[in-house]
Amino acid sequence: MKKTAVFAMSLLASLLFLGRISAATLDGIPIHATTSGDGPRTVILVHGWTCDETTWQSQVPALAGDYRVITIDLPGHGESGSPRDGKLSMDLFARAIEAVRIEAKADRVALAGHSMGTPVIIQYARLFSRHAAALVFVDGSFSSAPPGSMPSPAGFAGPDGLKVREGMIRTMFSSATTEEMQKHILSMMLRAPESTAVGAMEAMRDPAVWKDDAFAQPVLGLYADRPWPAVSDMRKRFPRSELHKIPGTGHFLMLEKPEEFNRLLKSFLDKQKF
Repeated sequence: MKKTAVFAMSLLASLLFLGRISAATLDGIPIHATTSGDGPRTVILVHGWTCDETTWQSQVPALAGDYRVITIDLPGHGESGSPRDGKLSMDLFARAIEAVRIEAKADRVALAGHSMGTPVIIQYARLFSRHAAALVFVDGSFSSAPPGSMPSPAGFAGPDGLKVREGMIRTMFSSATTEEMQKHILSMMLRAPESTAVGAMEAMRDPAVWKDDAFAQPVLGLYADRPWPAVSDMRKRFPRSELHKIPGTGHFLMLEKPEEFNRLLKSFLDKQKF
């Protein structure tokens, strides 16, 4: 089956799992989240920089038959509101997840975070360890030091900001990123306001969130087809971890190879107790 047909089918399948909209708020900020499925265990899916909950459109149908699946728009992203002072931070993002968890009346949850969503869920596990049962890193950094290649937030501001953002986004594509996927990703990421592009990148570059602490939660790492991240750092900080590379994928591997991605994700989640 052609990749375009698979992508179209995933969109159709998503419509079959129309979810319930969350009413969570954080410091007066409305936090948009959608719940699909009624399984006894809850999984929260967290998107990356300037993305939104539609990042996971190929995962929700695959998981909702067995799990309660919550997709969230982080503050400043998608349909969620922004803080009055405009300040975005990893703490704010983690607290938004916690607000959604409380509203859903879930005690312990598994969390998956794509790209920026990886340090976000690490921060969540740091602040709310009791409620974080398992973590899934999706092509995101888990280093104890901020990645040296992170761009300057200033480049996303001003008249050339959108052009700079588009150029960076296009570097995330691979030969497996179909034209339809590229259109969706570009539309999603360029829709985010300039304040979010700048503020979320500043939040990621905050040295206070890059620590050498260790975590007891089981961790699954799913990564694109390129050189591995710092595996030794992974084993040191996350001793109960397993890593998988999905061949022929770029940064949006969950959209490019959804069947393989979902198989690995479900296999990991099915083994966890939460």
